Amino acid sequence: MITDIDFWAKYGQKLNEQQKQAVETVDGPVLLLAVPGSGKTTVLVNRLGYMLYCKGIDPGNILTLTYTVAATRDMADRFKSLFGQELGDRLEFRTINGICAKIIAYYGRLIGKSSFELVTDEKITGKLLTDIFLKVMGEYPTESDIKGIRTLITYCKNMCLTEKEIRDVGKDQGIDLFSIYSEYNSALKARSLMDYDDQMIYAYRMLKGSKELLAHYQSEYRYICVDEAQDTSKIQHMIIALLAGEAGNLFMVGDEDQSIYGFRAAYPEALLNFEKDHPGAKVLVMDKNYRSNARIVVAADRFIQKNKSRHEKHMCATKEAGGEITITELSAREAQYSYLLKVAEDVKTQTAVLYRDNESILPLVDILEREGVPYRIKNVDMAFFTHRVVVDVINILSFALAPADPELFMKIYFKFQAFLRKPDAEAMCEMADERHTGIWDAAEYIDLNKRVLGNCRSLRTHFRNMASESPFKAINRLENFMGYGDYLRDNNIDTNKIFILKMLAKNETTIEDFLLRLEELRSILTEKEPDYSSKFILSTIHSSKGLEYDSVILMDVINGVFPNKVVREKDKSASPQDLRDFEEERRIFYVGMTRAREKLTIFKYDDKPSAFVKELTAKEKAASKPTGVKAPTALLKKSKTKAAATVSVPDQLVIGERVSQPKYGEGTITDVTYDDDEIPMKFSVKFDAGDEKIFLYPVAFNMGMKIVH
Repeated sequence: MITDIDFWAKYGQKLNEQQKQAVETVDGPVLLLAVPGSGKTTVLVNRLGYMLYCKGIDPGNILTLTYTVAATRDMADRFKSLFGQELGDRLEFRTINGICAKIIAYYGRLIGKSSFELVTDEKITGKLLTDIFLKVMGEYPTESDIKGIRTLITYCKNMCLTEKEIRDVGKDQGIDLFSIYSEYNSALKARSLMDYDDQMIYAYRMLKGSKELLAHYQSEYRYICVDEAQDTSKIQHMIIALLAGEAGNLFMVGDEDQSIYGFRAAYPEALLNFEKDHPGAKVLVMDKNYRSNARIVVAADRFIQKNKSRHEKHMCATKEAGGEITITELSAREAQYSYLLKVAEDVKTQTAVLYRDNESILPLVDILEREGVPYRIKNVDMAFFTHRVVVDVINILSFALAPADPELFMKIYFKFQAFLRKPDAEAMCEMADERHTGIWDAAEYIDLNKRVLGNCRSLRTHFRNMASESPFKAINRLENFMGYGDYLRDNNIDTNKIFILKMLAKNETTIEDFLLRLEELRSILTEKEPDYSSKFILSTIHSSKGLEYDSVILMDVINGVFPNKVVREKDKSASPQDLRDFEEERRIFYVGMTRAREKLTIFKYDDKPSAFVKELTAKEKAASKPTGVKAPTALLKKSKTKAAATVSVPDQLVIGERVSQPKYGEGTITDVTYDDDEIPMKFSVKFDAGDEKIFLYPVAFNMGMKIVH
């Protein structure tokens, strides 16, 4: 043992008073609330050294739990670099699953039985879930469906949900989740298998049911340290609470303001209830941010204060005010890609583009690859390419090129609200094969009511026109004029995938090339080796957690994407879960802001509202001190024609659309000429009376022309 004075002289000279207090507070339950950039890992490592050197605690009596395997290695390496290999090897750094595996194995030896085998091969669980999904839902799942089901099952198990709660979750997702969940668990048990979530549930039940087992581990782990406590799930908190006991020496480090893993059942409520759950607990705060310049710190702190479910605390700056936060105003969401291409071409300092969802970055990756501009991308998720909407669009475009393909037809016929029954769809396939026609043509030869036949004729025309169109126009036609957009809205399916597909489609001239490019992009992102020399970094905010960058750009901060859903406190229809979800969205934005060291840029779009940008800039107006948020700057802002409020001007024109004109009556659009930005310039209409006229867009609609629906 050494004295505190000697310890601080040798190891802790750079620590501030808040950090030193956290290091020295060893006994009893302690919650340390650590704001972004406050040095929590430094404190955890120094605290372990202090416990060993100054308190004489046996390293075998200390358990340090981290969120990921990578974090356990990093923590162990940090400790060894400061206090030496020999001492570091005697400490136990584990994930929660790691300690659960140890508990289960020990219990098996106690009772003389072997435990279920942990299934680590996702192909096994994927095959189980695919078969179960087909049985329960009656259709084959996509890869994206299976990934979504896995996430939901993890959520249910980690939150210890009841049957009713699982059914409610399934109802919200439009699936029979409880049946899938039950069948999956039964299938695992029948094979004597358990997944990673079961591992925690079984360990908890064993600790709860065996006093001998619990006493053994409470005696062994007299001191428990937990990193990233805000990301710990409900079942994990329950296990930790059992191991620590009511008056145990439990040290939890976290920040509910940085809890962004709700989809994995992160349970920040455990931090909010810490004092209630652990009587006599101490709550310490490290509120000094050493990462970001003062303007970023002040703005981010004011922003997160909007959340209600949080401890009362403020983040304080230690660095001077640097560059202001810039709200870069763009004419439209799609303008951000050319802007970011320019940034990537001219990048001089480390710059990270951060976003809410992986799909946001795909149009930019497409352009960067085409232009040969170097970039580094973190943890790309391929789920976009197998999402149901993307698969639908690929199938529909493919069918336009192969109008006699029965397999494609049976996958898409019900997506257009044509009210075509399955037996009739099958009859059309048989008739088309018999008569060697397209399948939509076969509608003429089977017994359909007039309304359905009319729908089929309309779709036949759309598909014929689509086959020769650019992929951008084809997807626009599909979304707005063929009923698919209505299908998505009626089924409460996110339409953002359509926007991303349109942005990718703009760079191709034919449907064949577009479908090929989607496959190419998927391969590029799957196989691409990270370019660690590149200063231009692309990352989701989730993947950037714990990291920092000189400059950060936040993109796609728009309602419906980020946040996914805007919820107002006074909205009586908003459920408690809606409010919790919205607060998590705000936390994700806060985490994104606080990744920036020197410069923070946030995109704002003229054509898309943003609740978060509004909150951020509104705070500046309401505050007595400047927040450092720069007033909106009109960059890349294009002048554009705006129709009067009483006139309806369509965003796009599609060949085959019906229009009416005050002088010439009704007619059909036969041709459209576009500018380089895919905005209509002029178009031709063949009127029912026989005349064909050319009109200017949008002038014709301002003069009274209308789309006939």
